[in-house]
Amino acid sequence: MEPGEPLDRVARIQEEWRRERPDLDTSPQGVIGRLHRLADRLSEELRLVYDAHGLGEGEFDVLCALRRAGEPYERPPGELAAHTMVTTGAMTKRIDRLERAGLVTRRRSSDDQRGRIVALTRPGRELIDRAFTDHMRNERRLLDLLTPAESASLETLLTTWLSRVDHPRTPEGE
Repeated sequence: MEPGEPLDRVARIQEEWRRERPDLDTSPQGVIGRLHRLADRLSEELRLVYDAHGLGEGEFDVLCALRRAGEPYERPPGELAAHTMVTTGAMTKRIDRLERAGLVTRRRSSDDQRGRIVALTRPGRELIDRAFTDHMRNERRLLDLLTPAESASLETLLTTWLSRVDHPRTPEGE
């Protein structure tokens, strides 16, 4: 923050903690706290598009995973769960809702009669194509709050950080 700018919520919280616990380094809150607040705000902004298309975030994710599969726009439920990072139980509920809405169908797998395949219907594909177009427009609007250089730097930093959190290195000799 620039000198003289009013403190944001995170900075005020840090200031209070520094007063109450001067023995602790509260600087991590400056990054983590702001990331949490930004994630909440971004989620609110993204939900506006999902809501405009009558979808929840989970349904949007399922339809996107099917659309990304390419023709014939189908995947087994377990693969959908892996592509959307939810449990198979949660996936079943999402598929049920989408099937009731006529956006997907389920059928037996020709390879394994016990298995199922979930496929986009024509209305499902048309809906996700419109919704994803609006979603990308919305994400562009949000990202355009940064300069192209800031956006590129942020993407690099976030990619690096996420990789290190997902795949922590153990110190040599352990």
